[in-house]
Amino acid sequence: MTSKYLKHPTIPLRVKKGKPTSQLLDEMLATGFQGKTLAEAFAIWKMMLREKNITIWLGLSGAIVPAGMRRLIAYLIEERFVDAVVSTGAQLFHDAAEALGVVHFRGSAMLDDKALLKEGIDRFYDVLVQEKLQRRVDRQVQLFIEGLEPGRQYSSREFFFLLGKHLSKKAVNKDSILIKAAAAGVPVFAPALADSSIGYSFVMARQNKIVRYVDQIKDIEETALIAARSKKSGVIYLGGGVPKNFIQQTELLNQILGSKLRGHEYAVQLTTDTPHFGGLSGCTFTEAQSWGKIAGNAKMAQCFCDVTIGLPFLAQALCEEGSLARKRNKPVFDWNGDKLKIGYKR
Repeated sequence: MTSKYLKHPTIPLRVKKGKPTSQLLDEMLATGFQGKTLAEAFAIWKMMLREKNITIWLGLSGAIVPAGMRRLIAYLIEERFVDAVVSTGAQLFHDAAEALGVVHFRGSAMLDDKALLKEGIDRFYDVLVQEKLQRRVDRQVQLFIEGLEPGRQYSSREFFFLLGKHLSKKAVNKDSILIKAAAAGVPVFAPALADSSIGYSFVMARQNKIVRYVDQIKDIEETALIAARSKKSGVIYLGGGVPKNFIQQTELLNQILGSKLRGHEYAVQLTTDTPHFGGLSGCTFTEAQSWGKIAGNAKMAQCFCDVTIGLPFLAQALCEEGSLARKRNKPVFDWNGDKLKIGYKR
């Protein structure tokens, strides 16, 4: 008698000249370990894109922009493989810096950091950047902040929309997350904005007696509105941290405010964090189901790998399946205070 557990044999991969990445990932569904899980992430992302009316969230953390991932993320936004972004402030600072001409360089994790300090070079593991160029961007963002409307309290979404429009006129390189998001109508939130160089720019403006505000509580209200008005939702997390929790809590907040608990119906994450230390970055989606943040019947894939390894495969494969993004009904956000309307169109 054959065991009920022994129904699906692994199928060894074959090398084939010219094989598309999308085909390779499809074939990896019949393998094991994190290769299989990355393939499952691709399959679930495609399921989201086939949904009739869905909002797909993207969470961004870590220093993946300095590591060379900016164009991939900008592409996913421009082509509407995702619909709303929650990021660390640092990630968006690095995006603005590269748009304004700052170059990150390949280095080594074994360099002498005291020698780098003397030369004014900052290190992100094996990636390097000149400190003075980053401070120059701080000043440019400061000047932008000082030109904002006095007395108005912006959400980070409103702030980054305006910054994206500003960068589109100033940018040396327009393959930018913020520029593409502003052009595509994709809202971008950074709920921990003070924990970034953009926070420095607000402080420098304040030192000049020019006070401008980003209301982070307004971010909570606006993201909760997106969740409440969306017919369905899915999440893509590149890393974890604040963006992951902020997107997760939109579903929980709506329950607290009296809406029916639903949970995100699709969930994908690439992370190097693990669940057994109790942190949210590595916690499983099944754990999130205990809170109601992820739906009980959600399609889920959590790949424990470096984003700089997994994302290029996923982005290239999605590019090859580009018709899914072109044909889908994409949410269009009509912002009017607390009366957000979401329509859907191709």
